[in-house]
Amino acid sequence: MAATTESTPAPTTDATDGRRRTIGRIAVGALAAGALYGAWALYDYETVGRYMQDTEDAYVKADGVTISSKLGGYVRRVSVTDNQAVEQGTLLVQIDPTDYDTRLAQSNAQVDVARATEAAALAAIQEAQSATGQARAALQASQRELAYLNGEVARMRPLVASGAEPRQAFDQLVANRDKAMSDVSAKQAALAAANDRIASARAQAGQSTAQIKAAQAQREAASTDLATTRIIAPIGGKVGNSTVRLGQFVQPGQRLMTIVPTQAIYVEANFKETQIGLMRPGQPVTVHVDALPDVEFHGTVESITPGTGANFSLIPPQNATGNFTKIVQRVPVRIRINAGPESRKVLVPGLSLSVEVDTRSAKSAIDAIRDEQERAQAK
Repeated sequence: MAATTESTPAPTTDATDGRRRTIGRIAVGALAAGALYGAWALYDYETVGRYMQDTEDAYVKADGVTISSKLGGYVRRVSVTDNQAVEQGTLLVQIDPTDYDTRLAQSNAQVDVARATEAAALAAIQEAQSATGQARAALQASQRELAYLNGEVARMRPLVASGAEPRQAFDQLVANRDKAMSDVSAKQAALAAANDRIASARAQAGQSTAQIKAAQAQREAASTDLATTRIIAPIGGKVGNSTVRLGQFVQPGQRLMTIVPTQAIYVEANFKETQIGLMRPGQPVTVHVDALPDVEFHGTVESITPGTGANFSLIPPQNATGNFTKIVQRVPVRIRINAGPESRKVLVPGLSLSVEVDTRSAKSAIDAIRDEQERAQAK
């Protein structure tokens, strides 16, 4: 009788269950990790992320100064070139000073002439005062003579009436008295004329003084014009876009070059109006420069423009008529960037930036604004 053996199947059921339990544990772990990450991400957004406002509409700025000529003339010397660093007070351009030297010399001569005229007027015053003194002395002598003759006429009149003195002597005395009266009148007129000459000389002296001041003012203006032929740098920085050439004739007000103050750069970031609700001066800023992608700069919000960019445009939008489409406005924000000498070699005006402002310091402002409105509504 032949022996028969039955084959026993492998325990596949137990292995499958083990794999299922492992996959289940992995799935539960993944879901738990996802839930934890989601909770952490939500917490991070509620506490940090929602207060981080960023924009790529930001640029490096510097308040460049346009250099122009106050006077007209030929350019005798150009002392700087494009992209050259200059200090405040550095000579940039020299305008030909020949004409202005001549004007200054003419002004000096006019001052000397006016002073000579004033000296002559003062001498005339002294002369007129001396003549007045002489006329006054002569008048006083004539008045004393007249007083004496009046006394003699009064003394002789009764004597002549009584016959004690001859009539002829009395008539001669009266004639002398009348002549003395005429002489007094003439001396009084001469004194008045002398006083008038003093007044006239003083008026001439005053006119001469005014002429001196006018000539001095012209001299100062000529001296200022001569100094202005030396065009110097009002600030320190770098020369840019120079258009002046040696021998060129420049007109007053003509633009010659621009000085960019590279030591005073700042960032202007244009944020959406939905981003500036909690933005305040003094908040920290993180800046990324496209030219230096691996470098992170830091700065501080310096100020917020009191109006949107459209409000300060050349032609502000007028939305009172026609169809209206709401467009999110942007508000320029000025940011002070912490940049050292090496950084300033790269951070030139016009570079594009990415800016992120941390507004967490003002998160309580929303509650304060709500409280204000509630109190205002309760009144």
